[in-house]
Amino acid sequence: AQGVLAAVLAARQPAQRLVVDADALNMIAAGQGLQRCDDWILTPHPGEAARLLGTGIGEVQQNRMAALVRLCEQRGGTIVLKGAGTLVGQAGEVPWLCVRGNAGMAVPGMADVLAGAIAGMLAQNGVPFESAAAAVHAHAAAGDRCARSGIRGVLALEVAQQLRAVLAQLP
Repeated sequence: AQGVLAAVLAARQPAQRLVVDADALNMIAAGQGLQRCDDWILTPHPGEAARLLGTGIGEVQQNRMAALVRLCEQRGGTIVLKGAGTLVGQAGEVPWLCVRGNAGMAVPGMADVLAGAIAGMLAQNGVPFESAAAAVHAHAAAGDRCARSGIRGVLALEVAQQLRAVLAQLP
């Protein structure tokens, strides 16, 4: 993972956008690679956010908005603080709160679907904050569609499949 992160960062062109998730967030928190970038979208869950901030998960969860603001200040770019009530922030933007989604989405692979949705939106739109907020909303709406028959047993693949239907309904 360290080699992949180093290769991606070395191959990065000026102002090229990045979507950073999972192990890459943990490596950044450990001081490897870029520490701040205005052209990335970081997608931490509360544990990863705590590591990036050098604090505990409890502190992040106690005041998620304050954690989001600190992440934006310290790490730059656009931040997607995942969890119940996912927050999207960027310096100079009013933070955005996602009120959709459900507990059934707390399953393996769900963050991968979200990261892919963000990357896809970013490739089409080119505006990190708008792309992240739109992808978070569409991902949560797809999760809600899957939960119509119950929140137990929702699979990340099902949410990915529902994304197409959700996106088709957008203007």
